[in-house]
Amino acid sequence: MPDDAYLHVIESEPMNRLLTAIKSGAVDFSRDEEGAQIVEYGLIIAVVSIALVIALAAIAGGGGPFGAFVARVTSCLTTATCV
Repeated sequence: MPDDAYLHVIESEPMNRLLTAIKSGAVDFSRDEEGAQIVEYGLIIAVVSIALVIALAAIAGGGGPFGAFVARVTSCLTTATCV
């Protein structure tokens, strides 16, 4: 093996280790289910929050400061602008 070819193999070994480490990290990340659970909990919290706002809006009947608050939240959730 010529000296130049040997040097090329030696220089490429760190790159191979780097690519192997990136690949194994990506595979481990794709197998990790912890992130999916966090997203599921976030969706549950969002749905429960919206249900509470709707239920409390029905209880408030649209009057008083709570009714104004519910109207503002409804406006923020249903329109592009939140004032």
